[in-house]
Amino acid sequence: MKLIETLFEGSLWSSRFIVLAAVLGSLFAGFAIFYMATVDVVYLVQHMLHYADSDMTEEARKLLHDKTVSHIVEVVDGYLLATVMLIFSFGLYELFISEIDQAKGSEGSSKILVINSLDDLKARLAKVILMIMIVTLFEEALNMKMDSPIDLIYLGGAIACVALALYLTHGSEHGAKQGHEEEPEEAQATAHEQERH
Repeated sequence: MKLIETLFEGSLWSSRFIVLAAVLGSLFAGFAIFYMATVDVVYLVQHMLHYADSDMTEEARKLLHDKTVSHIVEVVDGYLLATVMLIFSFGLYELFISEIDQAKGSEGSSKILVINSLDDLKARLAKVILMIMIVTLFEEALNMKMDSPIDLIYLGGAIACVALALYLTHGSEHGAKQGHEEEPEEAQATAHEQERH
């Protein structure tokens, strides 16, 4: 029975490598989105070369300006989504497979790969997804036509909700940092009390 248990537990633990499918899939999806967003930037620059054309009418220049701003927002949205896929890929690999050794000596790893649990991964993804939603709202607001006063109220309400979401996100992050700072102080106080006794 011990041998069967050992074999089963070994097989069960090795089954975590199935996560590599999600890691590679997320990585390739991120690369694909980066590629598409970069191609969009190239076409955007090509169209912008005509912006200084003296033969262009004011209406056409205004239309080109509005379309360009909208496309820029789409590009930012694409790059943010690609970043989500990369963070998801790195996080899954570190949680289920192994730490990335090459990232240990890198300065940027402390900003990207501080993922110790699924909660950390969800928190990082949630922040980037929130930014994607904000950029998408900005894109829709650019194309929104104000036909009645209620439309302006809806837009103001949406902006207020975005501001509240950013405030709550920042507040939760600040509270978490204070909690981590207070823990070492409490540990030191406990150590000093033990030394006295």
